[in-house]
Amino acid sequence: MSDQPLSVVVTRRLPEPVQQRLSELFDVTLNTGDTKMSREALEAAVKTADVLVPAVTDQIDASLLAQAGERLKLIANFGAGVDHIDVATARQRGIHVSNTPGVVTEDTADMTMALILAVVRRIPEGLSLMQKGDWSGWSPMAYLGGRLGGRRLGILGMGRIGQAVARRAAAFGMPVEYHNRRRLRPEVEAELGVTFQESLDRMVTRSDVISVNCPHTPSTFHLMNARRLKLMKPDAVIVNTSRGEVIDENALTRMLRGGEIAGAGLDVFEHGHEINPRLRELPNVVLLPHMGSATVEGRLEMGERVIINIKTFDDGHRPPDLVVPAML
Repeated sequence: MSDQPLSVVVTRRLPEPVQQRLSELFDVTLNTGDTKMSREALEAAVKTADVLVPAVTDQIDASLLAQAGERLKLIANFGAGVDHIDVATARQRGIHVSNTPGVVTEDTADMTMALILAVVRRIPEGLSLMQKGDWSGWSPMAYLGGRLGGRRLGILGMGRIGQAVARRAAAFGMPVEYHNRRRLRPEVEAELGVTFQESLDRMVTRSDVISVNCPHTPSTFHLMNARRLKLMKPDAVIVNTSRGEVIDENALTRMLRGGEIAGAGLDVFEHGHEINPRLRELPNVVLLPHMGSATVEGRLEMGERVIINIKTFDDGHRPPDLVVPAML
């Protein structure tokens, strides 16, 4: 590569140690305001930068990439998911795309279990009562939730996060079934103590809790559609810490309002931060602002992976976390 430091544009504010290290290594333009970069600013960035470091809030689509200058050769995504990046178009234009896989696995699995507990044990309802100062004392029948032990967990998507959720669920005494594009090896199934269900419909009908842990792709869009949601038990709950587009949010809302599903815990939504207002009205729904990976440790590790990918590329080698078609 050139003796000149790479020109790197970072679209969102990152942890201070990450920004400092980037600044030491490269010619960096930072977004210190921590607001979403405008389309105009993104267009300017891809025209002049050697490396773009976007986040999930940035749409790196074909029309944006069409305006990229000859210098742009790497999009080092701050995050594991790349459905906001047109990877195929980037590759056609000779632009590498890297991500940060595996970093958020444990944090997201923790949040999945937190949502399951919150919904099944009705924690937000109790919290609201206490914050309003309306608690008049203990009652044998007040805010009865359910016991996790013995409840069958159905995991949709058995990648790193799905497997981490399965390990945690086992500690709570939950039998686990899973549906995945590819079945796990027998020794992995034995280690996790999980059962494969080739039929997603069958898994849905048998589950007391469903955890969505698959990525958003054309084949998973509305995988949990109205027909499939109707297969759920009336006392079952569903949680989603993966991608909002996997669930038909309008259908889910109707069924929750109608009492056809007992509850839901959602950290992601079909239309980003534009949440169906009817969901906010429901006491049996726990809504979080995409907090699944929000830990100090996780963000620092993500930043370190971004730096490694850029530095490896700058040294003339293939970034270790290069996104290739097999991963999409």
